[in-house]
Amino acid sequence: MSTVNTMRAISQDDLGGPEVLKEVQVPRPEPRTNEVLVRVRAAGVNPTDWKHRATGGFLGKPPFVLGWDVSGVVEAVGIGVARFKPGDEVFGMLSYPFGHGSHAEYVSAPARWFAHKPASIDHTEAGALPLVSLTAWQALVEYADLQPGQRVLIHAAAGGVGHVAVQIAKARGAYVIGTASAGKHDFLRGIGVDEAIDYRETEFTEAVKDVDVVLDTIGGETSTRSLRVLRPGGIVVSILPIGSDEFHEEAERLGVRSLRMLVDASHSGMEAIAALVEAGKLSATIAGTFPLADAAEAHALGDTGRTTGKLVLTVD
Repeated sequence: MSTVNTMRAISQDDLGGPEVLKEVQVPRPEPRTNEVLVRVRAAGVNPTDWKHRATGGFLGKPPFVLGWDVSGVVEAVGIGVARFKPGDEVFGMLSYPFGHGSHAEYVSAPARWFAHKPASIDHTEAGALPLVSLTAWQALVEYADLQPGQRVLIHAAAGGVGHVAVQIAKARGAYVIGTASAGKHDFLRGIGVDEAIDYRETEFTEAVKDVDVVLDTIGGETSTRSLRVLRPGGIVVSILPIGSDEFHEEAERLGVRSLRMLVDASHSGMEAIAALVEAGKLSATIAGTFPLADAAEAHALGDTGRTTGKLVLTVD
């Protein structure tokens, strides 16, 4: 157990497989001006976590504490915080990528990165939602301006970002096409997909046409190939921020739009997500939950690339 001035966190001294993760004691943060100290109750584990664990990614060399999703209880507030008070249940996403650190007992971060946790869900589901939901919301709503009746193709629709993107698109009144292996098609239909494509057996560029928006969660050649299924003026939004210039060059040649993005922390986005949850239009599918000390097991499962929905760490 942590002492008054320290807390448990999952850290690493080396890059590598899940075995590099270890539980450590680190100083407990204190909220600065306009910040809240949140006692973490649950925190999602996302593909970006295991990629950073293995490669360093944006963060470079360890040691570091991973984690961007947060659901918990406000422990203390800094000077100037008017939105929350101690005891409030909140959820949100730490600023990506350099605000990391939610795989711990406490986080201190700007109050504007959080929203009140929807009362209709528990901390586990709330901790699964922020990063994937903000990614999907910003891609589909803020950047693509998805409208009722439009056709949207979502790659890896059963994954973390994909399965919430499907629900957000349906809430916007769109016709949703999703790619996934055949074994996940029943799941896709259950969350509202209108048309499911088995990417292992079917070339999506031959099976899909006249799409207004593509959400690319895969990157590489998938980004460029997705341009071919768009209507004139349509858009591919890729959540992989780095890639070949061919993506943008081909879009210009075809008379369509291409965009790469990184998710960013957003109070207004979290409020929109909370409203969808409370309206019964958005929920997270939980692929597995693990105590904080078992973070390495969550990473090992994530490394398989075969999970449906989200993995979550819970903190006592």
